[in-house]
Amino acid sequence: MARNLTPVHPELRQRARTFPRIPFNRWNVRFFQWLTRLQPESKAPDDIQIDQLYVQSQDQQHRIGLRVYRPKAMNPDAPVLLWMHGGGLIIGSPKQNDRAMFHIVRNTGIAIVSVDYRLAPNHPFPTPLDDCYAALKWVYAHAETLGIDPNRIAIGGESAGGGLAASLVQLAHDRAEIIPVFQLLIYPMLDDRSAIRTDVSQVELLTWTPQNNRFGWESYLGHACGFDHVLPYAVPARREDLAGFPPTWIGVGTLDLFYDENVAYARKLQHCGVACELVVLDGAFHGFDQFDHDLPVVQAFRQSQIDALRKHLAA
Repeated sequence: MARNLTPVHPELRQRARTFPRIPFNRWNVRFFQWLTRLQPESKAPDDIQIDQLYVQSQDQQHRIGLRVYRPKAMNPDAPVLLWMHGGGLIIGSPKQNDRAMFHIVRNTGIAIVSVDYRLAPNHPFPTPLDDCYAALKWVYAHAETLGIDPNRIAIGGESAGGGLAASLVQLAHDRAEIIPVFQLLIYPMLDDRSAIRTDVSQVELLTWTPQNNRFGWESYLGHACGFDHVLPYAVPARREDLAGFPPTWIGVGTLDLFYDENVAYARKLQHCGVACELVVLDGAFHGFDQFDHDLPVVQAFRQSQIDALRKHLAA
């Protein structure tokens, strides 16, 4: 099927012509998991320190990898962002976000802890979310060692990681052990029902398709998408009461499969009295900011995130 590039933002059309559309399924997912693990580490800039730590998960047989980014001249008791990478809940690793993490650290002075959570289908819900909550508890308990302020913890992520971040905020709110002060959700994967929509233009979805979305969600949930009832915290968009949640930033493009669910979640947060900034980019597709970092549209998208982090993580 030919790609219709007319609706794509002019700055993104060249990338859209070559952006890969990869179909994921149960026969190739383990190959792509292996492939992402082979991704080389990025060399840290001279002013940023990267540490690789391993902490105990709720499963005594597993230790969770944490990739920690900090300014070498970090102020005492700096804020921290607990981060979850994307990958449809089935692929990915913290290393894929190195460049974006360097940008945030350099422009905010905060620390970032990126969670190497376990992936579906081998590890369906609740294991990935449990890993993220265990990482949150570890960061909070070891704030002094990390040099961060335990009262200024933000939670964020992109795509599937954004969905996990939203679920983690819900879980943290209900358990009331740790109170995040902000959530940063970059085109988050929030609603399994998007995978079974029939009114979506396949031509304009340049990257993440309903077919991939269905495979990701069903690998994670362990059942078909669209069930009337799902377990709490499994699908963040299914929750109705979002009152008391921290201020939120959500960013998404109009050509993203997650556009409608992201807008709906932002509106639901606002309806529940939560301060939520919604940034919508006309003609942007899923993952548009992963390449060509010098494009003005990408720079503006990332600057909005920086501004929100500075605002909500200020002392």
